[in-house]
Amino acid sequence: MHKMTPVVEKHYRLILWILPKIGNFPKDQRFLLADRIEVIILDILEMLIEAVYSKERKGILVRVNLKLDSLRYMMRIAKDMKYVNVRAYDFFCQSLLEIGRMVGGWYKSSN
Repeated sequence: MHKMTPVVEKHYRLILWILPKIGNFPKDQRFLLADRIEVIILDILEMLIEAVYSKERKGILVRVNLKLDSLRYMMRIAKDMKYVNVRAYDFFCQSLLEIGRMVGGWYKSSN
């Protein structure tokens, strides 16, 4: 097994942090917005792991960046609808920004 990169570990920790938060969304949003957020954040994890094992990772990392942007907007909606508080949203944004920078650095260092 390959050693997981720091970006995979950082994203994994973000998943552990966010899953309980989206589980507290109002019942009518758990199957809509919360589900979308969960699917996107888990898709990103799968793509990051795929990139670890792939020789052709640039395309995967481009898709990761697109998913990160989608995730930002989904969480912004959650914040604007008051499903998460501003402090949690700020923590999330800072974490996602760091993950995005790590993905960008990985992209630049790939062949």
